[in-house]
Amino acid sequence: MPSNPDDTIPTRQSLLERLKNWEDQTGWQDFFHTYWKLIYGVARQAGLTDAEAQDVVQETVISVAKKMGAFKTDPAFGSFKSWLLQITRRRIVDQFRKRPRQIEFRKGRTDGTARTPTLEAIPDPGAQELETIWQEEWRRNLVDVALGRVKRLVSSKQFLLFHQQAFKQWPPRKVAAKYGVSMAQVYMAKYRVAGILKREIKKLEQRLSR
Repeated sequence: MPSNPDDTIPTRQSLLERLKNWEDQTGWQDFFHTYWKLIYGVARQAGLTDAEAQDVVQETVISVAKKMGAFKTDPAFGSFKSWLLQITRRRIVDQFRKRPRQIEFRKGRTDGTARTPTLEAIPDPGAQELETIWQEEWRRNLVDVALGRVKRLVSSKQFLLFHQQAFKQWPPRKVAAKYGVSMAQVYMAKYRVAGILKREIKKLEQRLSR
């Protein structure tokens, strides 16, 4: 376990400064680890296939590498979160443009028919809908990264008791019976781990969302 778990996630400014150096492999690994699920999730939600979404991740990272030197950490320049969204949006558009002019999408309708959208029928990736998707995926990504940090801060048993209640929606009595612990231990695990999770999410929001 790291002596200081905060060291496992770089601050926004320290990471961005490191990314300006193409030779900093650790910095780029940190960036990929922190953001790839976010980029992939947004691409999938926008309507891309698994392979297309993976291409978006790869091409977004390449674009960030090429443009990083021009990004300014001055708040007046705009947030990194918004800047990354703009790059991701362009790469999503590129993937739609690579498709043939017409692609069959068999989607069920109430009248039992199917429709064949053309490229022109694809929702504008610059619309509010994509912004909403980005916000949802950003939050989901923060929770995912925070959970990884929480696992290093509590015992595996406490995390399991919490996870079964918070994510599997098991009632406390079922958790206690399944793992042979008291109801008090079940409630305490949920209370303690949930508190740590909220704290870690808040830290990540302060570090990465500005």
